[in-house]
Amino acid sequence: MARTLVISDLHIGARAAVSVLEREAPRELLLSELERVDRLVLLGDVVEMIEAQPRSAMAVAAPILRAIGKRLGDERPIVLVPGNHDRPLVRAWIRGCGTALAADELVPPTASPFLEQVVSWLGARRVEVRYPGAWLGERVWATHGHYLDRHLVPVSTWGVLRGGRQRAEEMPASPSAYERSGRLHLSPAIRRLPRPLAAIVEDVGDLVRAATMPRVQRRVLHRRIAPLTARLLSVQMRRHSLPALARVLADLAIDADAVVFGHVHRLGPLPDDDPARWRAGATAFVNTGSWVYEPLLVHRATPPHPYWPGGAVVLEDGLPPRPVGLLDGLSAAQLRGADSLD
Repeated sequence: MARTLVISDLHIGARAAVSVLEREAPRELLLSELERVDRLVLLGDVVEMIEAQPRSAMAVAAPILRAIGKRLGDERPIVLVPGNHDRPLVRAWIRGCGTALAADELVPPTASPFLEQVVSWLGARRVEVRYPGAWLGERVWATHGHYLDRHLVPVSTWGVLRGGRQRAEEMPASPSAYERSGRLHLSPAIRRLPRPLAAIVEDVGDLVRAATMPRVQRRVLHRRIAPLTARLLSVQMRRHSLPALARVLADLAIDADAVVFGHVHRLGPLPDDDPARWRAGATAFVNTGSWVYEPLLVHRATPPHPYWPGGAVVLEDGLPPRPVGLLDGLSAAQLRGADSLD
């Protein structure tokens, strides 16, 4: 039985080193899991290129991605679908597409020097790059999910669903329209500002840029109330982010039995979730979770937990996609500990 593993939101190279794949124990568990995989899908935000210097993040990502490529060998394919935090991989190429961008556009590996590097580390001959989504089967579509932000106020994954009064001509109805409506490229300018001013500008930028836990919230919230924060964010996702994703599918005319996405960092649906909330008509939603350790969500928590790092979605022939927690056996200390990859 063919087995596909979908992971997303690795955020390798983030400033605070929140990516658990920068730690030995989580990394080895993922590499071990890849032994049982026929295909790997990296569904966006693999390298943190928005909140960190892209070149610095790429330096951190290089040995990790090489290890992933080496473990998969020369035959098993990898599908890469960039998200919003690694959009620089394809940004210039997207602009060149104009209005011709399809929902599963095949991206040349030479679309940018950064993308060319990532593809080479993973194993160039068997890596396929798609954007903004990819069909993983006849009736399963996968996308990072950042287009849903366009339907939220503020324009962020923690926003509230826009009302129905917005004029139709203001709303996107194609991938190209979503790209035009969601542009905000502040990061290069931000990195040239003095540190205190840069922090202020970045907080403003987070209000209109997709970021699951913006820094403005980090300064207000405390990890001691992590259980409450996680519950509130889960409610927000069910009531606003999932309906926003349904609007995206309607706009892009995606007819699928299941849609796999990331972006919101919330693995699901889990056994305690209401399945009806995770559907739009005949389409079921499945989220990959993330590979980020976020104390504001998991402090003193124990897995299974919707925001515990190590989430993934497994696809097997004839079965619906199912979410799994690959790192549920690891402690918080193992997820936070520092080490280096040889």
